[in-house]
Amino acid sequence: MTIQEKIISLRVALNSHNYNYYVLDNASISDFDFDIQLKELEKLEKENPQFFDLNSPTQRVGGAITKNFETVVHKNRMYSLDNSYSKEDLLDWEKRVQKVLGTTETSYTCELKFDGASINLTYQKGQFIKAVTRGDGFQGDDVTPNIKTILSIPLTLDGDFVSNFEMRGEIILPIEGFNKMNSERVAKGEEEYRNPRNTASGSLKLQDSAEVAKRPLDCLLYQVVTEERKYKTHFESLESARKVGFKVPKTITIAKSIDEVFNFIEKWDSKRHDLPYETDGVVIKINNLLQQEELGYTSKAPRWAIAYKFKAEQVATILHKITYQVGRTGAITPVANLVPVQLAGTTVKRASLHNADQIEKLDIRVGDVVFVEKGGEIIPKIIAVDFSKRPANLVATKYTEHCPECYTELIRTEGDAKHYCPNEFGCAPQITGRIQHYISRKAMNIDGLGGETVDLLRKEGFIQNYADLYDLKVEQVIPLERMAEKSAQNMIVGIEKSKEIPFEKVLFALGIRFVGETVAKKLVKHFKSIDNLMTATFDELITVDEIGDRIAQSIIDFSSDLGNIQLINRLKSYGVQLEVSAESLENQTNKLAGQIFVVSGVFYQMSRNELKKSIEDNGGKVSSSISKKTNFIIAGDNMGPSKLAKAENLGIEIISEQDFIDKISKE
Repeated sequence: MTIQEKIISLRVALNSHNYNYYVLDNASISDFDFDIQLKELEKLEKENPQFFDLNSPTQRVGGAITKNFETVVHKNRMYSLDNSYSKEDLLDWEKRVQKVLGTTETSYTCELKFDGASINLTYQKGQFIKAVTRGDGFQGDDVTPNIKTILSIPLTLDGDFVSNFEMRGEIILPIEGFNKMNSERVAKGEEEYRNPRNTASGSLKLQDSAEVAKRPLDCLLYQVVTEERKYKTHFESLESARKVGFKVPKTITIAKSIDEVFNFIEKWDSKRHDLPYETDGVVIKINNLLQQEELGYTSKAPRWAIAYKFKAEQVATILHKITYQVGRTGAITPVANLVPVQLAGTTVKRASLHNADQIEKLDIRVGDVVFVEKGGEIIPKIIAVDFSKRPANLVATKYTEHCPECYTELIRTEGDAKHYCPNEFGCAPQITGRIQHYISRKAMNIDGLGGETVDLLRKEGFIQNYADLYDLKVEQVIPLERMAEKSAQNMIVGIEKSKEIPFEKVLFALGIRFVGETVAKKLVKHFKSIDNLMTATFDELITVDEIGDRIAQSIIDFSSDLGNIQLINRLKSYGVQLEVSAESLENQTNKLAGQIFVVSGVFYQMSRNELKKSIEDNGGKVSSSISKKTNFIIAGDNMGPSKLAKAENLGIEIISEQDFIDKISKE
């Protein structure tokens, strides 16, 4: 056997032992013998560097230092899941799904929703390439060196599987490992970690991968993302993934009806506390992958999946006092300050009271014993007062009349749940909040500039609005507290680079009330420039898809304010992108303006997403369901028979993929 053959043989053997131990929980070799083989491989690789392999088992021990994690744009967006809390919610979801599909013939997969940190793993030709955190769903941080230390994640696949794909999963910290870590910390006199989820998430961003390797992290996989049509069902793809080395939970089950889904939920609602990992619910997915394609996505979540959250844990504690916070839009949020209490693995000291109506509805008073739970086991909220324990002398809560920061009298418009501070340009939290929103990852994504630095810059008088950022100089910033020369330079470079951010993100960054990411995209698509948008009339605005009276009026108010007009003019002078680039407009037409399309079935010349993009690029609209307003159905193979029948009954024209391509070409 040659040295190269010996090295390859050891790598194959060690990968197999890792799989048996960490995925199958069935050790095939003693720890001592494993270490002997690993050291032998390390020696051979060191002596023969020409045979180096980035995915060798020897590369799992860590040692790489990462000071700045590179931001990577996801090839396929990582969506959130819609949540449900009752059987009624699930029945409503099933009705929506079956209406879009045009059939009641659906089956589901039921998966436990493990509480950890989402990760996206990229593989090419059986080799692990990189690992990226979920981030905001559009982009995340490259944490490849740290992920390679997790022994249940295969670096080289063994067996027949798709060639190029992404594997989605959850990095978790088993309860036993978490407790052991805390025992060791207590023994050293160090503070305990709060909960497994946050500890797992924080581990991914440790700078030294050798430290990550010391932590008993695990990875449970739940989705294969690929353009290859090798598998017909989600369950089949996961079963195959397990066979080639991925740790796919064996609790995943196929449910042939919604009643079987309910049975799965009831079973695990009681058994979940016996699991070695923390879980907070069940994820239900349409099993058929073609039906998943047919259903597609909303702006935030897949239509083909939904999370059922187990009933949240509740605890009782005492309301110490009520304070008020000011948001970037001037909205006032009352906050309950509580006697600290343990809830779902964290210490809860504060909870939102939402608004004045909620306080009145609960009849909550300082000194009350209150019941607290975590909504979706994430955000603490007060759900009720224990009136049986209320002291007789408690005074009814009177909602504040003035801003807690600038003392301006609050306003509340008819039909609005919240009170607002109208001192938009003089109230410190609003000034800071707007700038923090502007620099955030989903908006201008300015590296080297965080919330605390923004507040410091404002207090020092350097910035009063987001346009002031572009006047900052390195020499101004260096004297600030905790600001080294390199940090100051990175900040200025990050601000300069933000001038390349496309218009749709800039529009979202401006912080116009009610204009979120999705609305910003629709407005940019329609108006193409900030000038067109700010001179649009109310009637012009409400003709845009999904733009109602409230959003239209908010844009009118923003556009009529002299201060905002001056801000926009300054941003233009600095070169910020306030119109759609010529490159983006190049392939866009109005050929399909006013026409609504439904895309259904399997296609071969273009992917479903490419078809939808082509429709939108040419001014058309894509709808998920057939109605009287539908103009055309682009029908591929395996289009649902009931959908076809509905289209024929309504007299809607059905065209093929080739018909659509010809239509675009001719027009």
